[in-house]
Amino acid sequence: MSGQAPRPHPAAPLSGVLLDLDGTVIDSAPDLARAINAVRAEEHCPPLTLAEVRPHVSHGTNAVVRTAFPHADAQQFDALRERFTVHYRAVLVVETRLFPGFEQVLAALETHAIPWGIITNKAAALTEPLLREMGLFERAACVLSGDSLPVRKPDPLPLLTAAQRIGRAPGRCLYAGDALRDAQAARAAGMVGLGARYGYIGPHDDVDDWPVTAWIDTPLELLDWVGLTGR
Repeated sequence: MSGQAPRPHPAAPLSGVLLDLDGTVIDSAPDLARAINAVRAEEHCPPLTLAEVRPHVSHGTNAVVRTAFPHADAQQFDALRERFTVHYRAVLVVETRLFPGFEQVLAALETHAIPWGIITNKAAALTEPLLREMGLFERAACVLSGDSLPVRKPDPLPLLTAAQRIGRAPGRCLYAGDALRDAQAARAAGMVGLGARYGYIGPHDDVDDWPVTAWIDTPLELLDWVGLTGR
């Protein structure tokens, strides 16, 4: 997975950090797999492996449910999705963790008064309690969920709104994510777009054409873009 060649860092360090959630900040795939496997058990189906679920997590609830029930018709699908959401909402954090290095990243940003925020397509009814349970909600300068605005990523409006809320010009912000829509939204918003190669990018994702500014292999590499060192 090569992606585009990295572009030079900006002449001056960036001053705002905006982040996708699942597959970028947190590794939530084990708990999402647990929830969808609870539904499969109710349907007398064998469990999916984490490897089968993981590449679909960043594409949202619909993708996870479709992976588990590829032959469900529209009516069945809606019912299965609702049951999956109920299972997931009931216990959001069992194995979900920050990706290794992200606590150091957030602590460094906070120490240097660099605001950071979350922009996710995950529904607020899931995003906010999850972040609160992980002790992240109050630390974030901004949290925008998939239903916070009339549009979601890849539309740039959530990123532009977040930049306004954290008091930074879009051109002085980075947005990091692990899905094509993240790169598209960052490009459309005029932000530095970083592709999280460590996230939930699947083997069939054609990343060569993603409009990223650069790829990062670990969360700590984010710090280089705001004038701090992650090495």
